[in-house]
Amino acid sequence: MPELPEVEVVRAGLARHVTGATIDAVEVLHPRPLRRDPRSADGFVAALVGQRIVAVRRRGKYFWLALGSGDALLGHLGMSGQMLLQQPGASDERHLRVRFALSASDGSLEMRFVDQRMFGGLLVSDGGAELPTEIAHIGLDPLDPAFDQADVVRRMRRRAVGVKRQLLDQGLVSGIGNIYADEALWQARLHYDRPGDRLTRTQADEVLTHARAVMTDALGQGGTSFDALYVNVNGESGYFDRSLHAYGREGEPCERCGTPIRRATFMNRSSFFCPVCQRPPRTRRPAARTRGPSD
Repeated sequence: MPELPEVEVVRAGLARHVTGATIDAVEVLHPRPLRRDPRSADGFVAALVGQRIVAVRRRGKYFWLALGSGDALLGHLGMSGQMLLQQPGASDERHLRVRFALSASDGSLEMRFVDQRMFGGLLVSDGGAELPTEIAHIGLDPLDPAFDQADVVRRMRRRAVGVKRQLLDQGLVSGIGNIYADEALWQARLHYDRPGDRLTRTQADEVLTHARAVMTDALGQGGTSFDALYVNVNGESGYFDRSLHAYGREGEPCERCGTPIRRATFMNRSSFFCPVCQRPPRTRRPAARTRGPSD
């Protein structure tokens, strides 16, 4: 699944190539990607045709094209989504779902939403140019200049929920997915199930700092994955898999201590960790029962 660095690659690429362009036509080839838009496909098209793209923005794993009308075209890539830029007349991709014909000062261009599994989607957000209301509940991500790490540390330490669950809670901190959570936890030497209220302030701060660092590194490598006419977010040249220390390395030696990396089932997915460097938390002892008058 595309994670924050891959989505930021999309945002940056789109911003460079479609800002200032006008949407001349929209062709909906499959209705499922529009399932969250209350308009019909015809209404979706009508809301976009003739609109000028004034900016491309992102929060967490969502990106949106701010329009001159004050509305926004909001997108999420789901598990297999791509937003591609092609020359008009280029062969259609196998799983092309929505096609946008754009005109810009330097010529015509097609923006194509391609999604094999169709867990991603698009919608027009009324008045959402600055921040679509549909995602206003999502927290800031560690790469956002306005991210308040000290506040997130305080909130993490007030909750008994395991630290990885908290890292994946998009309302608390957005953009961190399974891959980068495992990498940040390995860097911080924390087990994924350690309760937040058993973290020191330093531990909580370090895991967020490592999450920012690992995503920044991934962004630097993923940023080379497309050229002027192609935006690739499928992870084929992203995910900087050669730099991963824990995720996907079951049975391989930990780079710190040599112990084989383990995999555990976690929230219908997997967690990868070193059983020596990232020791599981001890089971809490039940609170002692206080005797009452009737005992």
